[in-house]
Amino acid sequence: MTTAPIRPTTHCPTGTRANCHRWPDAAAVPAASWPVRAVTASIIGRALRRLPLWVRFADAATLGRGGPLIEVHDPRAFHARIGSCGLIGFGESYMAGEWDAPDLVGALTVLAAHAGDLVPAPLQRLRGAWAVRQPARQRNTPDGARDNISRHYDLSNDLFSLFLDETLTYSSAVFRGFPADRSLLVAAQHRKIDRLLDLADVREGTRLLEIGTGWGELALRAAARGARVTSLTLSHEQRALALLRADEAGLADRVRVDLCDYREARGTYDAVVSVEMIEAVGAEFWPVYFRTLDERLAPGGRAALQAITMPHERMLASRDTYTWIQKYVFPGGLIPSTRGIEEAVRDHTGLTVVARDAFGAHYAETLRLWREEFTARADDVAALGFDETFRRLWTFYLAYSEAGFRSGYLDVQQYLLTKGGSNR
Repeated sequence: MTTAPIRPTTHCPTGTRANCHRWPDAAAVPAASWPVRAVTASIIGRALRRLPLWVRFADAATLGRGGPLIEVHDPRAFHARIGSCGLIGFGESYMAGEWDAPDLVGALTVLAAHAGDLVPAPLQRLRGAWAVRQPARQRNTPDGARDNISRHYDLSNDLFSLFLDETLTYSSAVFRGFPADRSLLVAAQHRKIDRLLDLADVREGTRLLEIGTGWGELALRAAARGARVTSLTLSHEQRALALLRADEAGLADRVRVDLCDYREARGTYDAVVSVEMIEAVGAEFWPVYFRTLDERLAPGGRAALQAITMPHERMLASRDTYTWIQKYVFPGGLIPSTRGIEEAVRDHTGLTVVARDAFGAHYAETLRLWREEFTARADDVAALGFDETFRRLWTFYLAYSEAGFRSGYLDVQQYLLTKGGSNR
């Protein structure tokens, strides 16, 4: 089992819900001084008073204009964590059980909708002075990327199978209507995959490169069309299961899965498909990522990408900041903006952006279905050896992500990029 980085701690507080050896920063409240807590409480109070929320503190103070409820059980720890660690502290406070929300997604959606103005403008301008910087160890160099990917995707195939559908597809589905029902998730994932394969014109005889295998469903679906697929992954767990699935489907002769960084890819392909992998690349490596697509495509080739995106201004403001998601869920991750993607393609490749389609509401529904199943299978998650803090962490991660899409702060896009010339 892989969890957050374990750091030595000299103090294991009594009464904490978090294991202090596995989760040192969730178990131990930072030793923030009274002035730090007081200033933090003042800033938080000023922000909350104008939001459509109720925030009830254990000392009986209630703030907000009405809406989803947040109950802060330990105001002292809550303010100490946020005052010391910002939004990382906010997430760790939830992991530690210091606050809860009956409608967690609803509360986080309100906060996500106001992400750009929760922190006062003067403090925003001084962000470089107070925000924690991303650690150098999480840079997505070839070695760093292997470690970053392993920390999430090698957690446990059994864990992911508990809340994903039978296709084991870990990216946004495309539904026919809302609200979506879990029984429709397989068809919705196939609809998404087929849209991407159609964009890339994948058919009999297509030489397809997939960057980011997942558990192999897209590769299997492409092979069933008659394509010859080379798929790249850095996850040992995913590769093993993807190869097993290809063999069981009778498609092993058409599907090759390499434990390989995208920068090490070789060969020429008619099409490239990459689904929600760019979020693991990092801004400094976007140029080489898109050059790889360009270099691997034959003339006339087509690349179909699916990417989570955020507003360009927020991406620029936060891209060097160390976040709770990076610390506990996706080390080294960075969500790009549509402008960032299109500038990288324009400035570093000969590819052309031909089409872009956004469907963020579908991701919110996909995440809701995953979150509800994860919650319903809590006992099964525990039986795999994942403790209560891990379960609260992942509940927060899934709800936090869903809120991002419901608020419009996050979106998801399908892109078609083409390379001049003809390969048919």
